Amino acid sequence: MKNWTTRNLVALAVFGALWGVAEMSLGAVLHALKLPLTGLIMSGVGMLVALTGYSFVPRRGAVLTIGVVAALLKAFSVGSVVFSPMLAIVAEAILAELALALGGGPPRRAPMALAGALAGLWSFCHPFVGQGLLGGKSMGSIYSRLIEGGAKLLHLDPGAVSAILAALVLLHVVGGAVAGILALGLGNQLARRLRAGVA
Repeated sequence: MKNWTTRNLVALAVFGALWGVAEMSLGAVLHALKLPLTGLIMSGVGMLVALTGYSFVPRRGAVLTIGVVAALLKAFSVGSVVFSPMLAIVAEAILAELALALGGGPPRRAPMALAGALAGLWSFCHPFVGQGLLGGKSMGSIYSRLIEGGAKLLHLDPGAVSAILAALVLLHVVGGAVAGILALGLGNQLARRLRAGVA
């Protein structure tokens, strides 16, 4: 990080602020409305922003830096519990970093998709960590709520537990991967427009 330019740091701060503002505004509204798949939606938005930022600063630690900035901004949310979403933001950023490190080199479709997919998968697992292990809620009640909500969302029999879990996992993985691929396209498009503007 010591070799990063001021322009790199400013870009990461801007994308981190965008993710943080999205969490504080859209995230707060979705949670207040108790809409289904709120975690996946916010994970997708976060990865769209963070991975677009990575397209501008394709260096190790870029996504984690963006995530930390977003999490710190989330701490200033008014009238809400912020530790759990802050944990989710940082965890998603770490998983995305791992995926990008495995891919190596400049931003490419497969590593970006994997980064988004892992972040989306975390949003599926997060209630068990944030509300269960750290929040003290019963794992059984979290599991039951997950199955009931999944059955209603997918129009499946609540007894079809395996099908519900498989469908929810697939939905989170695919949703995250799509966000990663979209971020690559958005980053390339923004970069072309910036170059055209400078020229």
